[in-house]
Amino acid sequence: MTHKTVSELNKDSFKALKEKLGLKNAMQAPHLNKIVISTGFGSVKDKKKIELINDRLMKITGQKPAVRVAKKAIATFKTRTGDPLAYQITLRGKRMTDFLDRLIHVALPRTKDFRGLTRTAIDNMGNYTLGIKEHTIFPETADEDLKDVFGMGITIVTTSNDKKVTAAFLEHIGMPMKREEEGKK
Repeated sequence: MTHKTVSELNKDSFKALKEKLGLKNAMQAPHLNKIVISTGFGSVKDKKKIELINDRLMKITGQKPAVRVAKKAIATFKTRTGDPLAYQITLRGKRMTDFLDRLIHVALPRTKDFRGLTRTAIDNMGNYTLGIKEHTIFPETADEDLKDVFGMGITIVTTSNDKKVTAAFLEHIGMPMKREEEGKK
């Protein structure tokens, strides 16, 4: 999937998956809609850590994250209405394909004990969600600050609404998925 635009990727997906899935029309082929990256920092009051997370997410994605705030005050979690709790970034177009390329070819192979992505993370709406425990697998982040490591959730949103079709599409674009036999062990 090296350096293809979204439209090239979508055209290729129809050609490659036409026989495998029995597609008759190019509009039936699954497409990438967007990638949503989110990370929560909870009720952390340390402004420097929050700024560090913001800075690292900007370096990783090339886009400024949007702040997500608490909708309700919950005393158990020591949050008040309006307190910042998380960052979220929605990638589309060229930034989306560049991020996906770096995720597949650089970041995931750098993950410790990586043996492929599980197929059970595909939901009924055709989206794939994976969690990353350490942001340091991305080369844009400095490895010297290992004390402030945070995780993130990455959701790849497709136009497919079938788990089987989504799995075939993700394999086509290069996602390193586990084989079905390995996943059932």
